Amino acid sequence: MKIVVDRIKCVGLGLCEAAAPTHFEVGDDGQLIVLRETVDEQDLAQAEEAVRSCPTSALKLIS
Repeated sequence: MKIVVDRIKCVGLGLCEAAAPTHFEVGDDGQLIVLRETVDEQDLAQAEEAVRSCPTSALKLIS
């Protein structure tokens, strides 16, 4: 699976970072940094939670 971010929708609230800190970080400038774009099987639940928790629907998982 791969994480895709819609940069126009993302407002940098950090809920994805809280759900999947190994994949996301919000920089000091408020911009989302994707630390790891590829999602391994063991990290899938966290990545799915990050996608669900995004209030602006800026995240997607694609295969």
